[in-house]
Amino acid sequence: MAIRAPHRPLRGMSAVVALLAIGAVGCSEVSDAVDGAKDGAKKVARQRSVFSLDTGDCYNPNGKAEGTAYAVEIVPCDEAHEGQVVGEFAIDEGTEYPGDDKISAIADDRCPVEAQKYSPDTWALPKGAALFYYTPTKESWATGDRAVSCTYTAEGGKLNGSLDTAKSLEPEQTTYLEGSNAVYEALWANQPEKDTIEDDLAGYKAQAKAVAAALDTHVEGLGGIEGTEVGKLRTTLTKAAGNWKKAANAADADAFYVAYDPAFTDIDPNKSVAARKELGLATTVPADDAEAWAG
Repeated sequence: MAIRAPHRPLRGMSAVVALLAIGAVGCSEVSDAVDGAKDGAKKVARQRSVFSLDTGDCYNPNGKAEGTAYAVEIVPCDEAHEGQVVGEFAIDEGTEYPGDDKISAIADDRCPVEAQKYSPDTWALPKGAALFYYTPTKESWATGDRAVSCTYTAEGGKLNGSLDTAKSLEPEQTTYLEGSNAVYEALWANQPEKDTIEDDLAGYKAQAKAVAAALDTHVEGLGGIEGTEVGKLRTTLTKAAGNWKKAANAADADAFYVAYDPAFTDIDPNKSVAARKELGLATTVPADDAEAWAG
C-alpha cells in the first residue's frame, strides 16, 4: 500500500525497526540504553499493518510520510503524532488495476468528502495539517486490496489530540458547515483545466451552475439558523447565487466575466467570519483560501 499526497511524487519508505542492544558501558549510558530499548520495544508493540487502519487511528509512519508503507506505529491520540486516519472507502473499479493516476484521481475526489465527515470545520484544523491518503499498489491490488485510508498528516511538527470534531458540533453548526463546505467543493472540484474562460466557456459555465446550486442549498439551510450575522451572510450569498446563475447562463465570455467578478467576490471566505464567530466556529481563514481571494 502506498501513501500519496495530491500532485506529489512518491518516495520509497523503509519500515525497519531495530532494538538497541545493551553492552558493557557506564551506568548513565546503560540507563540511556535501557530507556532506548524500552522505547523501541513499545514502538514494536504498537506496529500495525497499513491494511488494517481504522478511521480515528492516530499514528506515526516508520520513516518519511510519503512512499510505500507496510506498517505504522499506532499511538494514543493524546500523544504527539504525525497523522490521523479521518476517513476510509473502497475503490470499485473491477478486477484490473486501474493505474496509479486513476487511483490518485479517485482519492483526490473522495478523501476531502470523507475527511469533512470526520472534521467538518477545515478552518479549525491545526496549522500544517494536510490531507494525504494510503492507497493500494499494483501488487496489493492483486491480493484483493481496494481500501483507501484518508489521513491528515502534519507537514511539519506534530499533531496533538484527535481531529474528530463532528460529534461535538451543535445542529446549527453542522448545518452551516455542510452548506459552506459544499459551496467550495463545487467551486474547486469543477475548476476547468483551461486558465482562461475564452478557452473553455462551457466548462466555466458548468462550474458556475454547480456553485449556484450549492449556494441555493446553503442559503436555504441558513434560513433555519437564528442570528444577525448569519442573516447578513444569507443576504450576501443570495446575491452571490444570482450572479453565479447569470454566469452559468452567459451568452459569451464577456457576459460571463460581468457576472463572475461579483459572484466570486461574494463567496470570499472573509465575508463569513462574523457569522462563524456568531455560531462559535473557527474564524481564521485558512492560508490557501485567503491567498485565492487576495488577488
